[in-house]
Amino acid sequence: MSRLRQSTDSPRVTMGAWNRLVVIVVGILLVSWGGPAASAFWSTVSSNLGGAKADTVNQGAKPVAAVGQAGSVTVTWTASTTAASKPATGYTIARYASATGGTKVAAAGTCAGTIAALSCTDSAPTGTWYYTMTPAISLWQGTESLRSTATVVDATAPGAPTVNAPASVTVSTAANVPVTGTAEANSTVVLTVTDAGAAHTVTQTRTANGSGAWSTSGLNLSTLNDGPITYSARATDAAGNTGLPGTDTSSKDATAPTVANVQLSNAGGNLGRIERGDVVTLTFSEALDASTICSAWTSDTATQTINGNNQVTVTVNSSDSLTVGVTSSGCSTFRLGTVSLVGNYENSGSLTFKGTGSSASVLQWNPTAKTLTITLGTMSGTPNSSAQSPAAAKFAPQSGLTDIAGNSLSTGQVTSPTASSF
Repeated sequence: MSRLRQSTDSPRVTMGAWNRLVVIVVGILLVSWGGPAASAFWSTVSSNLGGAKADTVNQGAKPVAAVGQAGSVTVTWTASTTAASKPATGYTIARYASATGGTKVAAAGTCAGTIAALSCTDSAPTGTWYYTMTPAISLWQGTESLRSTATVVDATAPGAPTVNAPASVTVSTAANVPVTGTAEANSTVVLTVTDAGAAHTVTQTRTANGSGAWSTSGLNLSTLNDGPITYSARATDAAGNTGLPGTDTSSKDATAPTVANVQLSNAGGNLGRIERGDVVTLTFSEALDASTICSAWTSDTATQTINGNNQVTVTVNSSDSLTVGVTSSGCSTFRLGTVSLVGNYENSGSLTFKGTGSSASVLQWNPTAKTLTITLGTMSGTPNSSAQSPAAAKFAPQSGLTDIAGNSLSTGQVTSPTASSF
């Protein structure tokens, strides 16, 4: 009986090939089972079964998150390695709205996707956030880290501040204009003040108190041109969020009014001699605040007149200085000053002009023409019969006269630039 012989053509599987096959099969099974998220990195270091080993990616280190400006969060962490000290090649950053549980949200900004650096900046919306880091090597990911401590993000801009500026800025207030307002408590308020066309700009930074109140200190607007002024204030909170501006306006008039002319006009027919109907006209560089002349004149735009019976008394003394007195009801305060006629219009003693009806003395303010006219009424006394030659009359205003903005008219005597006579 013959013996069964093994064919020399039959395939033989050596031990080395078998070891390599086992490693390949196990590797395929692990990859197909775990996919890209499998927490292992496999390598073959020899052709024998004992040489194959698995290397796991360690859990990511707990990151540190710090709030930056205007809703940004900087996240930092330490580098990760595998159990065999192979370095991680990338990291993914996520955030949660709670310390445990909740929905995982991929970070944005420079933290989006997989990054190789050890820090990034997330553009996070308003809220409280907890950050995690997950290391990776190629397609293999490690275990997500523990969550960072709570990070409170404020990405909401403060509201527009209120701004309360004075209606007008004058020569006496321009160097220290008081402006007040309210803003978000403890916010930084930047006030910007500009004149027409933003030709000049002044800024001042203030801090709102715990109640939100803020105010300027030594706000100097002397460099701004006269005319309309615009105030704009923006608030920036502690997180760096800047809101919309709050605004206000005022008018700057830092030019004091002056006396432009003093004119004597003949209307009675006897040129060079004082009589009923003659007129003194005082012209100013700008409209005055009518109420500083007569307290009953409350309009700054309307022509106003006092012409009642014996309500206006004009007196010319022996020095030919002309003064006016008013007894009109309501005009409890009256200011004018003294006009020097620079001529010998009276004969002796003094002259008085008042009267009734159409013969009454008249005082009239015209804001458009910027003139105050004094029309002489019925005369008492003896005037000089000799005609006086034209001369430059003078006017010394009384203290308290101002323009509409409140700038004071100087009390110094002004000589008319032109000669005139009654």
